[in-house]
Amino acid sequence: MAVANIVYLGIKEVRSLMRDPIMLVLIAYAFTLSIYTRATAIPETLNKAPIAIVDEDGSPLSERIISAFYPPYFTPPVLVTQPEMDIGMDDGLYTFGVDIPPEFQRDVLAGRRPALQLNADATRMTQAFNGSGYIQAIVDGEVRSFVQRSRENTVAPIDLALRIRFNPNLTKFWFGAVMQVINNITMLSIVLTGAALIREREHGTIEHLLVMPVTPFEIMTAKVWSMGLVVLCASAFSLNFVVRGLLAVPVQGSMLLFLAGTALHLFATTSMGIFLGTIARSMPQFGLLLMLVLLPLQMLSGASTPRESMPEVVQFIMLAAPNTHFVMLAQSILFRGSGMDVVWPQFGALTAIGSVLFSVSLGRFRKTLGSMA
Repeated sequence: MAVANIVYLGIKEVRSLMRDPIMLVLIAYAFTLSIYTRATAIPETLNKAPIAIVDEDGSPLSERIISAFYPPYFTPPVLVTQPEMDIGMDDGLYTFGVDIPPEFQRDVLAGRRPALQLNADATRMTQAFNGSGYIQAIVDGEVRSFVQRSRENTVAPIDLALRIRFNPNLTKFWFGAVMQVINNITMLSIVLTGAALIREREHGTIEHLLVMPVTPFEIMTAKVWSMGLVVLCASAFSLNFVVRGLLAVPVQGSMLLFLAGTALHLFATTSMGIFLGTIARSMPQFGLLLMLVLLPLQMLSGASTPRESMPEVVQFIMLAAPNTHFVMLAQSILFRGSGMDVVWPQFGALTAIGSVLFSVSLGRFRKTLGSMA
């Protein structure tokens, strides 16, 4: 009878979700358009940065420097005057502005080390930081080769044989697409379960459940399996049709093994969603709690930056978070093709963390239902 109650209550949750158009749009967006935009946007690298150049020298050296800026790092340089460059930088038309002073080539050949002015729009912080280094290297290389009448080929004392594994072409969006799927799995599982509980409280249907012959364990388990199943199916669709199909990102490992790990992760995060749903009294409060919980989970789990670059105290604390182990599991399976012999510690950690979160959330859920009764 308990199993039947859990199944029927779970089906009720799925039907309730199907009648919520906002949640359906959120799920569809999170596992389609969000994945595509996150993968194709490359904010951390220099890509088609607009650059303007003021050439006050008009010499062969200045022409060499101008011709050295080309896609994909920069757009074709725009030759402007000084007032036009200032106006363009103020209007956000150019990220970089280079001013080549008069007599630049003569001073270079005379060994006077002339100054070349570089203006960078720091509101585009990442591109301004990376692009300044690129521009300095380009200008130094062109000036050196012009003075020496040839390009210097430095022979290294050793021959470094570079072997790039798992992403030989260093295609940046491969990593971004998979990590976005992982982050959205965590986000949607917490949102759906917490919103399901708050929705029943706001609509008054939770009181109907209290007079039925069902236990808090059955109610909570039904919400966990139903919302977890929705996110699991959506993530499988996203990986197969968006990541592997539309974006052509190769997935190295077993999809079934990854989905098994995802199911354990969902067991933990859906329980966390129930816990947050019992604390929040309304959807706005639940949204504020999500900001406090999701941001640290996603930023410190290793999905955005390597855990090894974080302080050891943070690394130790984040071992208690389920998505830390899920990120390690997903990267091992999807990027490196690892099997169960490699990821079994993460499976064990997710099982233990999920059991603890489920028990704590169930206790809190019982108290909430008791106060309502």
